[in-house]
Amino acid sequence: MDISEIRITLRDDNKLKGFASITLENAFVIRGLKIIEGASGLFIAMPSRKRKDGTFQDIAHPINMATREWMENQVIAAYRQEIKRVESGEIPAPTRHGHFDDDDHVMEEHF
Repeated sequence: MDISEIRITLRDDNKLKGFASITLENAFVIRGLKIIEGASGLFIAMPSRKRKDGTFQDIAHPINMATREWMENQVIAAYRQEIKRVESGEIPAPTRHGHFDDDDHVMEEHF
């Protein structure tokens, strides 16, 4: 399985650093991944929905830890590239008002 495209939308937020959408094999898109700054560094939260009892359930997620780590590494690498583009002035700095559907910036690299 290959990630054929990663789209990053940066956010100017204390913990939520951005949203990501990934395309698998040029055939399947997963939107709504969150890039979060946690106590141990960056991690990816999978798209989820709120249940009636107030808890959240992932809508899509890797089945095993190796796949989760592989996916997380690819998305975080794309996030860091996007941050470098902001720092170089290539793209504008993020705002607090973005949403994961904005998909302003596309990281079209094959991983």
